[in-house]
Amino acid sequence: MTVLAGRSYADVMVGEALPELAIPLTRTLIVATAIATRDFQDVHHDPSLAQERGSRDVFMNILTSNGLVGRYVTDWAGSASALRRIAIRLGAPNYPGDTMTMTGEVVSKEDGVVVVKVQGANSLGNHASGTVAVAFKEEGRP
Repeated sequence: MTVLAGRSYADVMVGEALPELAIPLTRTLIVATAIATRDFQDVHHDPSLAQERGSRDVFMNILTSNGLVGRYVTDWAGSASALRRIAIRLGAPNYPGDTMTMTGEVVSKEDGVVVVKVQGANSLGNHASGTVAVAFKEEGRP
């Protein structure tokens, strides 16, 4: 997905679909982002311990999922936007070797704020689903 630098609030339409974003779920992505978010739970970096705890492998942490959801919406909205709220629920785990495909749709638009319904799905089902509110800067203001 390319960041749209020139997008404005006026350009956004309720019902508009966001372009899909496929995110390869590599072991490096899962482990590095868990460490970067200071989540040292062993289920995010140690396959043997994750399996002992009932998981088939290490899996993505919620902070990374939140970050990827936010990135998906702000890449679409462009540089004149700022996140206001991310409200997601987690479902199927993101395991290494899979792909999470992000999709979204604009569900409301009011007072400079756009709400996007988002979903991130992998081969097991929906990983993340919920809404993201993004505010757009007013025309002519930094």
